[in-house]
Amino acid sequence: MEPQARLPHPQRARGVEWPSVALCAGVYGGFGALTWWHASLPAPLVALGLAALLTLQASMQHEFIHGHPTRWRRLNRALAAVPLSLWLPFESYRRTHLVHHRDESLTDPFDDPESWYWSAEAWARLGPAGRGIVRFQTTLLGRLALGPAWIVARYLAGEARAVAAGARGARRIWLGHAAAAGGVAAWVFGFCGLSPAFYLLAVVYPSTSLLLLRSFAEHRAAEGVGERTAIVENAPVLGFLFLYNNLHAAHHERPLVPWYALPRLYRAERARLVEANRGLVYDGYGDVARRFLLVPHDAALHPDHREDAIPEVETLRRAAG
Repeated sequence: MEPQARLPHPQRARGVEWPSVALCAGVYGGFGALTWWHASLPAPLVALGLAALLTLQASMQHEFIHGHPTRWRRLNRALAAVPLSLWLPFESYRRTHLVHHRDESLTDPFDDPESWYWSAEAWARLGPAGRGIVRFQTTLLGRLALGPAWIVARYLAGEARAVAAGARGARRIWLGHAAAAGGVAAWVFGFCGLSPAFYLLAVVYPSTSLLLLRSFAEHRAAEGVGERTAIVENAPVLGFLFLYNNLHAAHHERPLVPWYALPRLYRAERARLVEANRGLVYDGYGDVARRFLLVPHDAALHPDHREDAIPEVETLRRAAG
C-alpha cells in the first residue's frame, strides 16, 4: 500500500447502507431495553449485555467516521455521537482517528495519535512509577487491567489542559459532549435507576478493556509501512463486536469499505495482504493472549527513540537510587 500524501477524508456513501442502519437501531434499541428492564434481569447478564453493546457502539462509531451509512455526513455523525461510554466525545475521536489513517506515520509517537509507543523525551518524563505502569501495559494482562483507567485519566487531563488553554474547538466539543453525556446519564441513572458505580465499573470499564483487546496487537513499529498493521483471523464473536476491524490490514488499505463487506474483501485478497504485512497474522484473540498475556508485545519506546533514551533513563534511575 502506498503512503497517503494527505489526510484521507471519508467519502459520502452512494446510498443508504441498510445493514449499518439496522445495526444502529439494534445497538440503541438493545441499550434502551436492557437499561429499562435491568431490575428484572440478573446483574451479570445486564453487565455482559451492556458491555457488549457499548463495544459494538464504539465499533459503529469507528465505522461511521469513515463515511457510513449515508451520504449525509451530519446525519452519520448524529447517529454515532451518542456517548454511551460517557467519557469520550465523538468529535474528538473522529478528528484523531482520521489523523491515525495517515499510514506513513503509523505508530510514530509524535504523529500517530493512537500510538502506544513513547518518545525518549516523554519516556524520561514519566518517572520510575509511570514507566513501570507503561511496561505492564505492554502485556495483554496489563493493557486489559490498567489500560482503561490509564487512557481515560490521561485523555481527560489532556482535554482539560486544551480547554483551559483555549485550544481551537476544544470548548465547543466539550460543551456539546457534556449535554449529550448528561442526557445518557439522565436516562441510565435517573429514569432507569442503574447505579453509577455499577455502570462505570461493570459496563464502561469492561467494554473499554474489550476495545483495548482489539487494538492491543493491531499495530507494530516496523520500517515498512505495510508491515505495521496486523490481522487477527478466526474471531467470529469478537470479530462481529469489532465490526471486523480485526482484519485491520484490510481496513487500513480500504477504509471506505463497509464492515459487512470487509470479510469478503479479505478472503478475496488475503494472500496479497498477508504478503504485504510480512505475515503479521494471529489465529484469533486466543493466539494473541497465548503470546502476550504476560509477555510484552513490544518495547514501550519506539524503535527510533530507544538508543537515545537509554542514557537519560539510566541517569534518572541512578538519581532515584
